[in-house]
This record gives sequence, C-alpha cells and structure tokens, in this order.
Amino acid sequence: MIVRPAVLARQCSRTSLSSTAGRGVAPASIDEQLAPSFSTATERRGFSTSNNNRPFSSLPHHLARKNNGMVNVLVKSTKVPRPVAMVPERHPSRPKLRNQLKKIVALETPHANEEEHLPSRFSYAGNASLPITSELKIIMPEDDVPSGIWPAFRMMDESGNFRQPDSARSANPAQIIPSYHDLSELQSALMLQYPHFGEQFAASGLLQPSKNDYPDTQSTNTLLRAHRHMIRLRKMDHILHNAQRQGRISFYMTHTGEEAIHMGSASALQPQDFIFAQYREAGSLMWRGFTLEQFCNQCFSNDLDLGKGKQMPVHYGCRALNYQTVSSPLGTQITQAVGAAYKFKLDKMADPEKEAAISIVYFGDGAASTIDFHSACNFAATLKTPMIFFCRNNGYAISTPVEDQYAGDGIISRAPGYGMAGIRVDGNDVFAVHAAVAKARKLALETSAPVLIEAMTYRQGHHSTSDDSSRYRDTGEVKRAEDVSDPLVRFDRFLKHFGWLDDNAIASIEDEERVAVLKAMEAAEARPDPKLDAMFEDVYHEKPPHLIRQEEELKLHLQRHNIPHQ
Repeated sequence: MIVRPAVLARQCSRTSLSSTAGRGVAPASIDEQLAPSFSTATERRGFSTSNNNRPFSSLPHHLARKNNGMVNVLVKSTKVPRPVAMVPERHPSRPKLRNQLKKIVALETPHANEEEHLPSRFSYAGNASLPITSELKIIMPEDDVPSGIWPAFRMMDESGNFRQPDSARSANPAQIIPSYHDLSELQSALMLQYPHFGEQFAASGLLQPSKNDYPDTQSTNTLLRAHRHMIRLRKMDHILHNAQRQGRISFYMTHTGEEAIHMGSASALQPQDFIFAQYREAGSLMWRGFTLEQFCNQCFSNDLDLGKGKQMPVHYGCRALNYQTVSSPLGTQITQAVGAAYKFKLDKMADPEKEAAISIVYFGDGAASTIDFHSACNFAATLKTPMIFFCRNNGYAISTPVEDQYAGDGIISRAPGYGMAGIRVDGNDVFAVHAAVAKARKLALETSAPVLIEAMTYRQGHHSTSDDSSRYRDTGEVKRAEDVSDPLVRFDRFLKHFGWLDDNAIASIEDEERVAVLKAMEAAEARPDPKLDAMFEDVYHEKPPHLIRQEEELKLHLQRHNIPHQ
C-alpha cells in the first residue's frame, strides 16, 4: 500500500494529542489526528517524499531474490502483496506531536510483482516445523489443548515487520515513522498500525522509557538499551571465547542466537523477582545491571570475583540483583525455584501488603529430561506456586538433537499433564518473548500458580569450549540459522525500518562494545587472585574442625615447598 503525503497531510488534523497518547489512550474523536509536514529530513533518512520517486518498501532489499522480489526465508508461507509506504516527516519548527494516526488514507494498489512472503511456519532445529500464531494466548489447565502441534506465538517476522492477525488476507498497512528515538510515539504508531497487538504494545516495558537514565547506556530509551545489550552480550561472548582458546581463562559458554530470550524475558520481570539460571542466561543478569567488569572478574576468578574464585567461569551469581548462583549439575535449580516461589506465596499470605514477587527458572530442553524437572513441575502445580518455568529449546542438549531427546511435541505439551498453564513462543522474537513473560508473570500472581513457557530458538555456537558441534550437526544448518533467523539481525531490521538506526550506527555500537569488553577483560586479567583464606570461607557460618584442619595442612604444604601465596 502507498500513502500519498499530500493527501495524508490534508486529511490529518493539526491537533496535538495529550501526554496520555503514548500510553495507548485513544484521542477524544476519530478526527483528532496528526498533521505532519514533509521536509528534506525524510530524504536524509533514506525515504522519499516525492510522488515521482519509487516508494519505500519496508522489506529489506537484501532479502529479496531477483525473481519478482520473492523472499527466501526457508519457511512455508502465504503469498500476499508486499507493503510499501511513503513516510511523513515533522516540520522542525512545529511542536512535537503524538503520532496517533487513526486512518491510513489515499491507498493505492502496489505493483503486481511486488509481493512478500509472510511465514506461517518456521523451523529452528532439525526438520521440526512449527505453526505460527499472532494470538497471545496462554493455555490454561482447563482449556482444550491445541490440536496437532502447539503453535508458537510471534509478533515480529524475520524481515523485521510485525505480523498481521492469523486471519488476515492483506499485507501490512503502510508504515508511519515516529520521531527519532521517541518511545512514546513509536508505541502509539505501533498500536495504531497493528491494533491486534495493541494490548501487548500498551503493556510492553520495552516501549516505555525509564524515569531515569540507565547507568550502562546513559539513556532512558529501554528499547535501544535492549538492542545494545544484545550486541554487548555477543561481543563479550566472542572475546571471552577467544580468551579461553588462548589459555587465559579455563572455560566459557556462548549465548549466540539466544539473546532475544535474555533481554525479552528479563525486561518483563520486576527487580524483586528471583532468577534461577542454568548457565546460558547471562543476558538476564546483564539486563539487571551486572557490569562487564563483574562478568570478566568472575571468568578470571580474581580478587574482585563475587564468588571468590570458587566457581567455574560463567557460573555467575549476584545476591543484590536476585540472581541465584549458577551450578553445573543440570536441573538442580528447577526444584530450588519452586521452593523460592512457595516462600513468596507464604510471605504474601502472611502480609498482603508485601510486594508481590515470583521466581523464574531457566533450563534447556535437555534438562527437561531430568527427574528434577518432573519433581519441580509436580510440586509447583500441586502447591500452586507463583513462578515461571522457562524452557530454552535450542535444538540440542549438548550433542543430543531434539528428535533423540523426546518423541512428543516438545516441552510445552507436558504442561496440561501437570495441570499447568503454558505457552510456546518464538524465542528469537524479543517482542514476543517480552509479551509472553509479562502475561505469564501477571497470570502467575493472579492465580498463584506456575506457568510453563517454551521458547523455540537455535544455539548457533558450540555447547561450550569443551565441545565441537561440527561433529554432530551440519555447518550448513548453523549458517542457515545465522542468515535467516538470527534474533539480533531481526531486531536490526526493525530499527532500520523506522529510521532509528542504520548500518553505520550499528557498526559504531559494535565497536564501542568491543572496546568496552576488551578493557574490562584486560583489567580483570591484571587483578591478583583471591587470598588463600577465601577458599575456606563462606561455606559454613563457623568453620568446622575438619575445614580448619584442611586449611592448616594446605598452608604447611605450601610452606614446605616454598610456594608463595597471599
């Protein structure tokens, strides 16, 4: 569809909306609309305001093949007209206006050969093909379960465009570009352009600015912070993974391809909610304020490591940020999360005025095969604990593919059997993950009951630095995931569509984060080791006799062999 700027300008009023517009409150009447003006700023963003120029297409050109603009996304899809839009621009001398357009006017039919594939199914691991739904619906224990394969909730496709309702037969409506980096205007524009996602956009913490600047970005923009953190996590992974290969640290695990799960879920939680991580959720801790210096201190086990060198690298923990320390054995954190949630429930019963909180436990598809998972789900459902079970189904339990892990429909199909609510979500869609976790948290508190979320994603890296994934999976499979379904690339495309970032801006962010990680790593590497006494502290409140004896024996051994120590 094409929006003619001249006609749009004539039919839009010049009434400025109230401050509530950014919160999803509709204008007093349908006729209250924005009066945009068009300037050369639009051309500077790469969009045309001239009727004689070719209209802007919201589909990235590098995705299109030459055969009539068809898109290769490696999914089954339904062919619909490809959307195009002319972009209105605000006159610089006019006051800021809320972008609350109620109608898109002067629509024309696009060229017959301009079409876009809107995927109806997707596949991240092996040959498993999953249906997609645009409806955010958590299946309750008393509901009828979906027939066939459970669909995955998705809001944003690989192209960076938001989806239409499942029943839609037409293309996406024309895009209206909000002001540069104005979250409130972006929220309003998205709610009007995609009303079927209105509830999700209105409640999305990603689209709400912080009251104060975030210390790690010096900005109140939550959405751009999520994007930067995904880049930061990926740069940290790349550099520390290489540091292990160089023998500078002993172990590392990357998160490449799963960053949307971290930022999408963590941004939907509250600070009082307690996180029980497995080992591939460092982004959730990063979102809560854990610094690059703290990550590197832990991996290098220096004197500033909060764990005082007692843990392997990537086994992070932070009491101040309500992040339980990671332990290596799979599944142990799942039962612990149930106990924490039960304590939250008892506290709330004893003091109704107490701030409500949940626990959220992350685990992989492999950990869902442990007895801890079964025990935790059964206890949580029967005790009705307010919590979220969050399964990262990334296709592989180390080297075991999902087809050898289970014969049923993933992990989510187990929820009804335990009497739990559940939902499957596209784990590479940061908006969908955020919306699903926010709704699950609300439901868990309202019903005082657990919710199971299965996020479908793909592990692009090796399981760990002790693994070589090329021995059990085709490198072409990894390449396809990088090219087609990468969550960061999808986020990049969305921000580019709205003119908020371009390739140069993204490259600049990547350089800044790379330098920041290198500085943090070099500083951590230069720090001294923890003192020897720290090895015997923090386990017992008072040292028992056998621990005192071991400490004395170690010191005598070091003294006998002239081994220096702190």
